[in-house]
Amino acid sequence: MNSETAGQIADDLAAAGIRRGGVLLVHASLRSLGPVPGGAETVVQGLLTALGPEGTLLMPALSYAHVTPQRPVFDVRLTLSNVGALPEYFRTRPGTRRSLHPTHSVCAIGRLAAEILARHGEDRTPCGPRSPFRLLPEYGGQILMLGCGLRPNTSLHGIEELSEPPYLFGGTVTYRLIGWEGEATEAVYRVHGFRGWAQRYDRVAALLAEPALRCGRVLQTPVYVIEAAALWSAAASALQQDPWFFVEWIGPADDAKTQ
Repeated sequence: MNSETAGQIADDLAAAGIRRGGVLLVHASLRSLGPVPGGAETVVQGLLTALGPEGTLLMPALSYAHVTPQRPVFDVRLTLSNVGALPEYFRTRPGTRRSLHPTHSVCAIGRLAAEILARHGEDRTPCGPRSPFRLLPEYGGQILMLGCGLRPNTSLHGIEELSEPPYLFGGTVTYRLIGWEGEATEAVYRVHGFRGWAQRYDRVAALLAEPALRCGRVLQTPVYVIEAAALWSAAASALQQDPWFFVEWIGPADDAKTQ
């Protein structure tokens, strides 16, 4: 870990609007930051420094590429995440907790980590009512898009699950889950579909203005800071008016919206 670079990251995050003592969900592209002395640990230390000792840091540890209908087993201790180098490093970092969900788990460290992750295992959809994505607004949380643009925002799945637009859900899958003590359970989950549809979560830029959506830079990399409560309010309203607001059709052109 490089303390000087970590300090610069923390200062940049504060300037971008990250709240000290807050709850922060991070989507990140480590590669976008370029060569960082000390690598992923320096970035994590910068995030933790910005949040301070009372803060809570979360990162998605999504595993849908590894846990599939053909390979329906999730081990909370061992299953890899598939959303980049920084979340995977964070997953394996000492002290990190992980929620029990086969495809959309979340990792966390900090004061509220255990509380926010505790009941995700009770959900039977990817971003259900007990998931950290759905709970984030209740904690006054923020979302940081660190060098990855606005598209990979998993919280939008939680908002979609409230209104269930026609493209959202596919079928059901029975997954086997292995917990922290090696205990095994099975449960049936509704999985997301999106067949023929591309996610356009960058369209939140048209719905939010400062201070709900702030733009900044971290080590010269563009970042966005989103207020979770404002995002949920604006995005839910947009979906009520137009169920297709956050997707675009990329499949066969015939009768797209009936697929």
